[in-house]
Amino acid sequence: MDSPEDRLNAFLGHAVGDLGAAISATLMLVGDRLGLYRALAESPATPAELAERTRTHERYIREWLANQAAGGYVTYDAATGHYALDDAQRLCLASPDSPVDLAGAYYIVEAAFHALERTTDNFRTGQGMEWGEHHACLFHGTERFFRAGYHAHLMTEWLPALDGVVDKLSQGARVADVGCGHGASTLLMAKAFPRSQFIGYDYHADSIRTANERARAAGVSNAHFAVADAVGYEDEGLDLVAFFDCLHDMGDPVGAARHARQALRPDGHCLLVEPFAGDAVQDNLNPVGRVYYGASSQICVPVSLARHGPALGAQAGQARLQAIMTEGGFGRFRRATQTPFNLVLEARP
Repeated sequence: MDSPEDRLNAFLGHAVGDLGAAISATLMLVGDRLGLYRALAESPATPAELAERTRTHERYIREWLANQAAGGYVTYDAATGHYALDDAQRLCLASPDSPVDLAGAYYIVEAAFHALERTTDNFRTGQGMEWGEHHACLFHGTERFFRAGYHAHLMTEWLPALDGVVDKLSQGARVADVGCGHGASTLLMAKAFPRSQFIGYDYHADSIRTANERARAAGVSNAHFAVADAVGYEDEGLDLVAFFDCLHDMGDPVGAARHARQALRPDGHCLLVEPFAGDAVQDNLNPVGRVYYGASSQICVPVSLARHGPALGAQAGQARLQAIMTEGGFGRFRRATQTPFNLVLEARP
């Protein structure tokens, strides 16, 4: 049996690792904003070479590279003095369309620090914080982090896992993407299925403006975006209603489910993508659960409580989500597929 001193040292070692990650979070943002990861992905470099490529100051770059190498985010060759990204580091740090845009996720961390005073007050009072009250870096970071997963999985795994949906979309379907944010998921589907019509809804007007700008810039004519909450849009006869990583944030998730059920055709589908979670707390005491509980307590729960909602949180789990959809009028519910970060659920009338 370990002695108290052994347990103390083990905990301190773990905590120092977390402290190193925390103090390095802003340096991840520096690396992304200044293009340091992207430049390093092109070829190995010394600090002086990387500084020259990125038009930055060598002394700062030297320190940044040492920090990143100490954390395992870049590799260092002591014999040559060169730093580099290996294949895994390159995929996660310098490729926004990879399965995990790790650098993009740190903008969500930045937003949590912007909201720190409000978060502290919320813990005391039980009050909430609307999505639109957050710093704009949250909207940017959320889009980047989740868009990477959509690029990796939506077309190849998630939609094909739904019963007959790809055929309907190929022939021409009507789709609503509820809680669409900047429209990353909507535009991805619209580009893949030009015969279908897509409408994205979000109650955050600035996000809808951005989504419409993205659609125009991409030349996508079969996707449009409008300001509406999850119980306020007026569509009917839809073939697919999608909720991407948003139902757990809502003030009235049962109402959102009921509204989606009423908007769907009798043979329609509801796609529910949620953060991966088990049904019990102990199922989620792992690194992925830690990330999601952290985001949930500072972002997801406050958004729901701001509207006097049930605050499902980002680790709601399949059983609770099924209960929500069933109460909303759906008769069939199943887990269509999953990833380490997502539950992909299908509800049908």
